[in-house]
Amino acid sequence: MTRLQINEVAPRDGLQIEAAFVPTEEKVRWIDALSATGLARIEATAFVSPKAVPALADAAEVVAGITRRPGVGITALVPNVRGAERALACEVDEINLVMSASVSHGRANLRMTPDQSLEQFAAIVETVRAHPQGRDVFINASLSTSFGCPFEGEVAEARVLDLVGRQLALGVQGVTLCDTTGMANPAQVGRLCEAVLERWPDTPFTLHFHNTRGMGLANALAAWQAGIIRFDASLGGLGGCPFAPGATGNVCTEDLVHMFEQMGIATGVDLDALLAVSATLPDLVGHDTPGQVVKAGKADRRYPMPSR
Repeated sequence: MTRLQINEVAPRDGLQIEAAFVPTEEKVRWIDALSATGLARIEATAFVSPKAVPALADAAEVVAGITRRPGVGITALVPNVRGAERALACEVDEINLVMSASVSHGRANLRMTPDQSLEQFAAIVETVRAHPQGRDVFINASLSTSFGCPFEGEVAEARVLDLVGRQLALGVQGVTLCDTTGMANPAQVGRLCEAVLERWPDTPFTLHFHNTRGMGLANALAAWQAGIIRFDASLGGLGGCPFAPGATGNVCTEDLVHMFEQMGIATGVDLDALLAVSATLPDLVGHDTPGQVVKAGKADRRYPMPSR
């Protein structure tokens, strides 16, 4: 059985909406601890405007400070050509582009329509491939609202497939299908995953779920049953979407790993080490986190019998 690949997104997707700035040296220590757990990739930061996302204003310092481990890819989100150039200068392994499948969400989140985003993708891909550091950098594209838009409702599967095809035609190598505001259900997830894998069997697809309505793990299981082996997840369930009232964070990394490992599906992640890092999160971000396994313990945990 093929091992799953878990992409940890908390250092970017989780921290970007935190009110308190996490000091650079603490981010570096945190990412170094995460990289020692066996995660396949870590989205360490985003090279965005410090005014737009002050929590990630230290992107270059963070990437420069972390210890690179063989087998652990370091990813960064880039919104434009300038962000791509900054990421390449830091020698990241992968850049992640982002656009929305819906016009309304794209305008609210990125101030761009999907067509405008694709034009920008083309410029970024050209910049990366022409850069001395960009020859071996993997280019991934995340398609937000692939399973529904908080403003428009249903996003047609045909629209998602069309946009994925257009991304790949530009030279994007991998695609992440994002349930940005937790609107997906397992049946819908299974259908879309089967459709993209049938059409593009050689393309690495990643699934990105939010747990807004409590279906994150169920949706991840449905994606795996359809043939997906790459998943985004956020330690402690950190994260959320500023454009969806009530939206909670990403599917929790340790809960996702626990589910798959309990099913006998290898993730390559040391769950005990991951739980130890998760236990440090409340001190790091200054509040409790929604992860369940770090509080309840693994399913094989045994408690002493109560005395009578």
